[in-house]
Amino acid sequence: MSKIEKVLATGKTHTTASTAGNTSGGHNGSLDITLSTPGSAKPAHVFAGTQPHPAAEQLFAGAWSACYTAAVGLVANDLNVVLPADFSVDIEVDLGQTGPAYFLQARLTLRVPGLPHDIATTLAHTADQICPYSKATRGNIDVALNVLTV
Repeated sequence: MSKIEKVLATGKTHTTASTAGNTSGGHNGSLDITLSTPGSAKPAHVFAGTQPHPAAEQLFAGAWSACYTAAVGLVANDLNVVLPADFSVDIEVDLGQTGPAYFLQARLTLRVPGLPHDIATTLAHTADQICPYSKATRGNIDVALNVLTV
């Protein structure tokens, strides 16, 4: 797998689980999107972007973060772990270049305030194993997975 030498653009998203089904409007030119899971009419995830006209990297990060957030919820349910109400996922996808070739790389951060770090790490890595977007990128792009519990 090639490493990016020069980052050309970064798409960033912040995704939260949503039970209320509504989203506050974006600020500072951000994009807020409410997503639902297949077969469900109610919104399941909200991701907030940072650009008024999202780039492909941001849209990919948003879709990936919504899927990964759902995977975290599934794993937490299987392990009988109660997720904090303010848990979230941040994903950054970089478009970059090494020589004349273009590549992607990504950073995923699971934020689960108050959970023990070992449990949070188990959630993060197990969710990474079942998330279809994580599976699709595994071995194809450089991905860093981070866990924050504070």
